[in-house]
Amino acid sequence: MWAHAAALMTIFIWGTTFVSTKVLLRDFSPLEILLTRFVIGYVFLQMIYRKKIVWERPSREIFYVLAGLCGVTLYFLLENIALTYTLASNVGVVVCVSPFLTAILASVFLKGEKQGGLFYVGFAVAISGIAMMSFSGNRLVEVNPLGDFLALLAALVWSLYSILMKVISRFQSDMVAATRRIFFYGIVLMLPVLWLVDEPWSWVAFEKPVNWINILYLGLGASAICFVSWNWTLRILGAVKVSVYIYLVPVITVMSSALILGEPLTWMSISGTLLTLAGLVMSGRKPRGRKA
Repeated sequence: MWAHAAALMTIFIWGTTFVSTKVLLRDFSPLEILLTRFVIGYVFLQMIYRKKIVWERPSREIFYVLAGLCGVTLYFLLENIALTYTLASNVGVVVCVSPFLTAILASVFLKGEKQGGLFYVGFAVAISGIAMMSFSGNRLVEVNPLGDFLALLAALVWSLYSILMKVISRFQSDMVAATRRIFFYGIVLMLPVLWLVDEPWSWVAFEKPVNWINILYLGLGASAICFVSWNWTLRILGAVKVSVYIYLVPVITVMSSALILGEPLTWMSISGTLLTLAGLVMSGRKPRGRKA
C-alpha cells in the first residue's frame, strides 16, 4: 500500500510538471531546464546521502550508466526534440505507450513479470482515453513521422530504464545512493549535447523569483524526490505494475492546467479521463487463477 501511495504521489508531481515547464520555457531553453533541474536534484541527493559511494564491479556499474543514459539523458532529450517536430498532443499519446513496451520487455528479461490479456485490454482502453484528452479541441489529427518516431523512442528508453532499475534494485543498494549515481551519469552524458548545441545561457532569467520557484519544484520534487520514490516502487511492485501509473500523467496534466492555467475542460477531456482511469484499473488487476 505504501508503494502504491508513493507511485500515486510521484505521478501527481510529474503530471503537474507541465505547468512549471511551460512557465520556464518563457525564459529558458529546454536543454537549460533539463540540465539545471537534474544538477539541483543531484546536489540535493548529495546533501541527504553524504556517504561515499563504493563503486560496483564493471558488470554491475554498467547498469547504472545505462540507467542514467536512458532515464535521464535520452528520455528527456528525445521528448523535447519530438515536441519541436510534432504536436504536443501526439507526444502525449505516444509516450504513454511505455507501459505496453515495458510489459513486452519485462516478459523477455524479467521473471514473474508476464501479464495476462486483461493488461493489454486495459492498455487499449487507457490509450483511447489519453488520445481523447490529448486531441480534445483539435479539429485535425496530424501525423508527423519524425516527431512521432522520436516520441516512440522516448517511450522505449523509459521502458528500458524501468527494466534496468528493476535489475539494479536486486543489488540491494540504497535507493537514494542508486538514484544519485544515476543522476551523475545522466548529467555527464548530457554535457556533450550541451556543447554541441552551444546555446547562450539565460543567467538574467534566474533573477525572477517565479523561475526559481518552478526550477526548484522540478529539481527537488520532480527529479530528486520523485525518482527516488519511483525507483523504490519499482523494487516493491515490479516494472510493469508501476508503469501503468503513467496513464495518469495526462489526467493530472489536464486537471492542473484547468485549475492553474485556466485551460478549459471539454466533454472529450472528461470522457477521456474516465476511460483512462478504467484502463488503469483493468491493467492493474491480477488475472484470475494467478497467486498473489
